[in-house]
Amino acid sequence: MSENKRSDGKADISKESEATEQNLIKQTCKELNLTYKQLGEAIGYSESALNNAARQEKISEPLKRAIELYLENLKLQQELSDFRTLKAILSR
Repeated sequence: MSENKRSDGKADISKESEATEQNLIKQTCKELNLTYKQLGEAIGYSESALNNAARQEKISEPLKRAIELYLENLKLQQELSDFRTLKAILSR
């Protein structure tokens, strides 16, 4: 992560974290091969709300959290599926 020095000598990493946050909707849709409509249905937001947030590059904390929880849920579902597969293999 690049850091810019402020006049007080402290590192300013907020711009880069904002950029990461701003691209969260686009990045999530791209990685999961989802449309804004599909992502919105999965997290309880309208397609227009996601489109506006992505276009304006302003993601509210509740929207950010909804996306984070959705991604965590997908990861946990995959892990559960993996454990069930392993259980089936071991029980043979």
